[in-house]
Amino acid sequence: MRVIFMGTPEFSVATLVEIIGQGHEVVAVYSQPPRKAGRGMEFKKTPVHEKAEQFGLPVFTPEDFKKTEDRELFKSHQADVAIIVAYGLLLPIEILEAPAHGCLNLHASLLPRWRGAAPINRAIMEGDKETGIMVMQMEEGLDTGPIAMAERFAISEKMTAGELHDYLKGLGSDLMVRTLAALERGTLETQEQAAEGVLYAHKLQKSETRIDWKKNAEEVHNHIRGLAPFPGAWCEVTLGGKTHRLKVLKSELVSLDEAGNEPALVISDNLDIACGKGIIRLLSVQRSGKGVMSAEEFLRGHALQKGMYIA
Repeated sequence: MRVIFMGTPEFSVATLVEIIGQGHEVVAVYSQPPRKAGRGMEFKKTPVHEKAEQFGLPVFTPEDFKKTEDRELFKSHQADVAIIVAYGLLLPIEILEAPAHGCLNLHASLLPRWRGAAPINRAIMEGDKETGIMVMQMEEGLDTGPIAMAERFAISEKMTAGELHDYLKGLGSDLMVRTLAALERGTLETQEQAAEGVLYAHKLQKSETRIDWKKNAEEVHNHIRGLAPFPGAWCEVTLGGKTHRLKVLKSELVSLDEAGNEPALVISDNLDIACGKGIIRLLSVQRSGKGVMSAEEFLRGHALQKGMYIA
C-alpha cells in the first residue's frame, strides 16, 4: 500500500521500521520540525526524522497544516492510508480525509480510557492493572474515532512507565502491520468506542512531579513508577547541611497498612520511607548532577539514616 507515515518520538520508530519491513511503499514521512536541544542548543531532528532519512525517505516538517501549500502537498502523495503514531499535531479534517482510506492512529491505551497526550504515564500513576494498545480510525475529535484492532496487556505492580513504553511500542508495531494487512485484504472492520469510561491523559506538568509523602504508600509508589525514567518523581534531602533534589526512579512497597510514622520519615537504614499510610523502599535514585545509582550505592556515599526526614 502507498503509506504516509506521521510520527515524532522514539516510540514511533518501531512502527515505521515494521511498515517498511512488510513491503509497504512509504511515500512520505511527516514529523515535528527540528528543535533546539542539548547544552549547545543546536537544532536536533526527531527520532522519526533521523530514521526516515536512513531509509532514504522524503521527510516533511510543517509547523501545522494551516498553509494551503502544505495541505496540497499532503494530498499530492496520493496515499492509500496515513499512519499516525505520536505525531504531536491535531490534524484538520482536510488532511484526515485526504488518503483513500483515511488516517489510522496507534494509541497506547484501552480507549476511551486515557485519551490524550500521556496515556502510558497516567495509567500507571492511577494504579491501572491493565492497559493496551489500539489502532483507531481518526476523526476530528481527540482520540474519539472507531477502533480497528486492539491488544490488552496486564501491568505488574513493579513496572515503570519506561518499561511499559518499550513493551507497547513493539506490540503496537505488530498490531499496526496486521491492521494494514487487513485493510489491504478489504477485511478491516471498526467498532465505535464506548460512550462511558472516558478519561483524559493530560500532558505531564512539572508541578505534579514532586512526591507527596502524605499520600498512602501505593499512591506514592505508583507516582514514582509512572514518572520513571522521565520526567522523574523527586523529593529533597539535606546532606552535609545542603539541600539536594533527589529523583526517585524505582521503588517497592514494604507495607500498605502500617501507620503511626510521620510522613517522609526515614524509618530504616535501607531507605524505607514512611508515607501517610504504609511504607515504601527507594531502590534507584539520582541526585542532581549525578548519575543513576542503586540505593546501596547512594547510602555508601551519603549519610541518610534512620530518623532523618526527606521532603
